[in-house]
Amino acid sequence: MTPRPVPRTTRRLRLMAPLLPLLLAMAGGASLAQEAPLAGDPPYLQRDEVQAFVGALAEEGLDPDWVRAVLASAEPRQRVLDLISAPAEGKPWHQYRPIFVTPRRIAAGVEFWQTHERTLLRAQERYRVNAEILVAIIGVETFYGRHQGSIPVLDALVTLGFDYPPRARFFRSELGHFLHLVREEGLDPRETLGSYAGAMGRGQFISSSYREYAVDFDGDGRRDLMDSWPDAIGSVAHYFHRHGWTMGAPVAIPARVEGEDYKDLLGGGYRPRLTLDQLRQHGVRPAEGVDPQARFSLIQLETVEGPEFWLGLDNFYVITRYNRSPLYAMAVLQLSREILRAREEGEGA
Repeated sequence: MTPRPVPRTTRRLRLMAPLLPLLLAMAGGASLAQEAPLAGDPPYLQRDEVQAFVGALAEEGLDPDWVRAVLASAEPRQRVLDLISAPAEGKPWHQYRPIFVTPRRIAAGVEFWQTHERTLLRAQERYRVNAEILVAIIGVETFYGRHQGSIPVLDALVTLGFDYPPRARFFRSELGHFLHLVREEGLDPRETLGSYAGAMGRGQFISSSYREYAVDFDGDGRRDLMDSWPDAIGSVAHYFHRHGWTMGAPVAIPARVEGEDYKDLLGGGYRPRLTLDQLRQHGVRPAEGVDPQARFSLIQLETVEGPEFWLGLDNFYVITRYNRSPLYAMAVLQLSREILRAREEGEGA
């Protein structure tokens, strides 16, 4: 559940970094330095916006002295600002796919399915979400628990909430949810680790999603997404269920495109809205049979050979609710198919 890529202007600032000493000397230093603030400068508790944030959380029932003490323990992370400026979703499809759809990850997915088969079946039956999708999501997010993140969630969210203007409002909201979550679930605010964007656990839930969609699937009285596989699996399934997944329904199908009129259909998001007639009027046809009453989104992927086109349906849109990138959703879909195929071939051997 990774946030959207940052604007190009932020990337340009990073590319200019090696030239900063010369440019500062030429411009007198002060004005350009203000355009590239460092994480944690000035200290957080000295800022008016941080004190206003503390006051808002106090109105929500959190002890303001406790909130200040937690925020005072946060360490600014310049690396977080660097990482969010160059997310993997900024790569073209032919570079993005090989990161996630690999023989090693497919084999690990089959093994994970075998190990947690009973839990996956129970989640599939309760929430009506295909087991292979659950396996693929966890495979893409954390490589089956191997890569859960090494940055303190508190540090990441404080840094992004107060030193990253493009999405400060979003990350301050997530910081508020995290502090509530610490109280609700008994987390250690300094020891809870996650991604550079503050996602945590085996399914990489952001704090608001953790509070809203995590479930106690092992019945121990806690929603533990860091150390409980049943809770992680059940929570991913619950998330997809709540966002409208239809078990067994198609996710995306290949499309054939003629001419250039298809470009008018791009850029409208991935909620299915296009009819077959609208597609045909723009030179787009499904490469296989579809429900004539269905609605679609048009997806363009960049391969080495040129553009590749797909039609997304409702289930594709649901995957983009977990992560907004169409590259992410397609990687999940293709990894899930490869894991299912490898599993079925193994059982038939």
